[in-house]
Amino acid sequence: MAAVLIIAVAIWFGGGLLGMPRGLRAGLLTVMFVALVALHMVFPSDHPLRLATGGSAAPWLLFGGFAALVALYRMGLSTLRARATPADAAPASGSFSDSELNRYARHIVLREVGGAGQKALKNAKVLVVGAGGLGAPALQYLAAAGVGTIGVIDDDEVENANLQRQVIHKDASIGTPKVFSAQAEMTAQNPHVTVRPYHRRLTDEIAAELVADYDLVLDGTDNFDTRYRINAACVAAGVPLISGALSQWEGQLSVFDPARGAPCYRCIFPKAPAAGLAPSCAEAGVIGPLPGVIGTMMALEAIKLITGAGSVLRGQMMIYDGLYGENRQIAIARRRGCETCGG
Repeated sequence: MAAVLIIAVAIWFGGGLLGMPRGLRAGLLTVMFVALVALHMVFPSDHPLRLATGGSAAPWLLFGGFAALVALYRMGLSTLRARATPADAAPASGSFSDSELNRYARHIVLREVGGAGQKALKNAKVLVVGAGGLGAPALQYLAAAGVGTIGVIDDDEVENANLQRQVIHKDASIGTPKVFSAQAEMTAQNPHVTVRPYHRRLTDEIAAELVADYDLVLDGTDNFDTRYRINAACVAAGVPLISGALSQWEGQLSVFDPARGAPCYRCIFPKAPAAGLAPSCAEAGVIGPLPGVIGTMMALEAIKLITGAGSVLRGQMMIYDGLYGENRQIAIARRRGCETCGG
């Protein structure tokens, strides 16, 4: 019996070393198994061949049953993997280094992200407008998550008053353009991402062309003129827009995406409020961690959009009250006759 097992091991592993296909080796072992069982079924119990191969067919049948269970288990795993990956899904380009695989391991083990989702992040291009309170945490977490190309546009420089909440910037960066300060911190945190800094204001002349070069836009600005400009460019390009806003202790967040049935920003805010009704952070104040809460949620919505995980805030606006720890969502819809999206 031991000789038979040695022969089987030699066929499987020796054949593998010689380059024999797995199917051929499995076929040879199957023929060998059938021959052994037939030998025990045909020859009398005292026949020398039966005595030399265990004396009974029972051990071989048990061994064969175990092998069949293992084969069925492997086939089941292959079937589940095939179902988890759509047949028409094109494989994402790019590959990961060992360092990246280790860095993103906690993403890759998530069922909703996996290797395919992490590749989608690597291949994605995200534009963040504003490197201030909302942009700072969004940029940090997009870079940490492995978003391959991140654009950041802002014409401001780092000021001492920013550092209470704009945590991507450091005291030594005071006087430095925010986009370059952010770029330095992002590449220091993750050298595997590409950061494109644009030290200028987002104007009508460049908005459409710039937005069209990205898959997704995050709006972290603090004035309505720029918000309307970003919204119009995103609607024209069919690019989703993740927009956040802050005031004192409260923040709000939504995904504006009329190309996929959600409203655009102007659907919900058709006109800028009168002067004094929506004071800036400098005028009204803002608690330091609040931009981190909302900006990080913006980054999370971006990751979900890119990977297809869960559901995003399309047609929903989330409102967070940090003072009382309350969180609520309200439904929002496209507005008929919208000047921007024609909803």
